[in-house]
Amino acid sequence: MARAPAVAALSALRNIPSAVGRRHRGRRPSPTGDLTLQPRPYLRALGLAAVVLMGAWLGLLAVGNVRVPVGPMDTRMTLRPSLTGGTKINVSPLGSLELKSHTAPVRLDVDVDRLDPVRSEALVNHPERLSGLQDEVTRDIEHGTLDLALRSCVAVVSGATALGLAVYRRPRRALGAGGLALALLTASGGAAYATWNPNSVLEPKFSGLLSSAPSVVGSARSIVTEFDVYQKELARLVTNVTKLYDVTSTLPAYRPDPSTIRVLHVSDIHLNPASWKIISSLVEQYDISVIVDSGDTMDHGSAAENPFLDPIKDLGAPYIWVRGNHDSATTQRYLGHIKNVRVLDNGKAVTVAGLRFAGTGDPQYTPDRAVKAQGDPAERMAGIRLASALRDQRAAGTPVDIAIAHNPVAARETDGTVPLVLAGHIHHEQTEVMKLGTRLRVEGSTGGSGLRAVDDASPDPVQASVLYLDRDTRRLQAWDEIELGGLGLTTAQVSRHLPKENQPGATPSPTAPTGSSTPSP
Repeated sequence: MARAPAVAALSALRNIPSAVGRRHRGRRPSPTGDLTLQPRPYLRALGLAAVVLMGAWLGLLAVGNVRVPVGPMDTRMTLRPSLTGGTKINVSPLGSLELKSHTAPVRLDVDVDRLDPVRSEALVNHPERLSGLQDEVTRDIEHGTLDLALRSCVAVVSGATALGLAVYRRPRRALGAGGLALALLTASGGAAYATWNPNSVLEPKFSGLLSSAPSVVGSARSIVTEFDVYQKELARLVTNVTKLYDVTSTLPAYRPDPSTIRVLHVSDIHLNPASWKIISSLVEQYDISVIVDSGDTMDHGSAAENPFLDPIKDLGAPYIWVRGNHDSATTQRYLGHIKNVRVLDNGKAVTVAGLRFAGTGDPQYTPDRAVKAQGDPAERMAGIRLASALRDQRAAGTPVDIAIAHNPVAARETDGTVPLVLAGHIHHEQTEVMKLGTRLRVEGSTGGSGLRAVDDASPDPVQASVLYLDRDTRRLQAWDEIELGGLGLTTAQVSRHLPKENQPGATPSPTAPTGSSTPSP
């Protein structure tokens, strides 16, 4: 009995729009200009748009996916509404990788459901079949994408039409909603086609367990020099994921390219003891040649904090350090006595792991409240002195490959004097090529902003970068941005990036400053 009033109320609500339309159809505005009861075209248009979008989304959720075998893996492809587009490949339980494959209001999701044991075993036992895997993967993806496009058209039209019929109770308006949904999907497909970027497989973003396997990320040199991009790189990803599935408790061994120098850039550790374990792990995983710390390793720079620095001697790689605004002269002297540490200040240059480095410490020590901070002018002056030292090194025949300063304001003054300058200080990463050709690479906080992060609702991520440089030219080939969840979080992702001048087929800018072309003494 209680359901009768509810049914009656629902019926009355459904009749309100038609009743209002009949009552006021053709009625002119009142002398007072009251239009509250007049039908408004833009409201009807907004309602129709909502019906189209909701119906298309429901249709995609219901039937807008296909199951496709890709090489040795069984996958499910799905189209999802998205503000940024792109492709996301989920490899449960290993993690996922994201590709900036296109810009459109739809995203392609590829879920790896399982590894077919027969096809996988055949691939592992007969490595010669890898030569044809790239063609097979490409064909599988093409067929799956075409099937998905057709199924998605049916899904969005059916979903929008069905919801339009349920809302409007008029077949003509329902068919109109279906037609608009089809037009929307067609426009989205056109945008995806127009912005399609097959090179996106060169710059993936890995997350989960995949981000901890350098063998999946691959060698920077092979990615730059072995183009044939879309087919070959997709095949490589499929092959590496297959290997990951094939092992039980260990990840596949990483074989670094011997012609690549790997530099680990860290910054702004701020007394976070967890940073040393993270750095040590990255050194081992990526076979790091040298670590560069662009400052603010401490928080207050007091002598009592010095023992925090002792783990540096056991990190397994040379450690180059410049002073940050939270590091005192006491900190600098203590680090100078650790065997594997090279402290750079006032433009001092050293050669480590075949690369020439020069750097300067931050001119301001901000924890000392007795001295008034001079701000950006002091930073610019320190940068000018560093740039002068870099020019002197070039004139002496020992040009610097990488400059280091803590504050980006100081680092910017080196533009045109060195190919690459590293900095920190701002606790988030960024990269830019400055006007005179020097690339500025600013690292985030490898300490997740230190213990002060516990004061924030959202802890800052732990960030570091692996820079890949060619051993012969000393030029940056690629870099991996590594980001881990902050305090109490366990997320991880690695994003691969290539300089524009190192994209396959591109030529280096003739105006870019160059470092040494032969090993420096």
